[in-house]
Amino acid sequence: MNTKELTKVTIIYYEDHSLELMHDIKSYTKNATGRVIIPASYKEGKSIIAVCLGEITIMNKVGDRIIAADVAD
Repeated sequence: MNTKELTKVTIIYYEDHSLELMHDIKSYTKNATGRVIIPASYKEGKSIIAVCLGEITIMNKVGDRIIAADVAD
């Protein structure tokens, strides 16, 4: 496996000071077992929820929109 080849990933995370779900698209190398190596400097101050292969388009996140419940008679 060529560990110098970059792999594009979407990282879904929370920042330590916020409950807002965030995401970034990054490109990193993989280790010998095929896991993407995310630098410690990037992880600092974050709780990573998921690392997805490729560029993911997130259409909605928790809290993006709150729809009022309509009461129909």
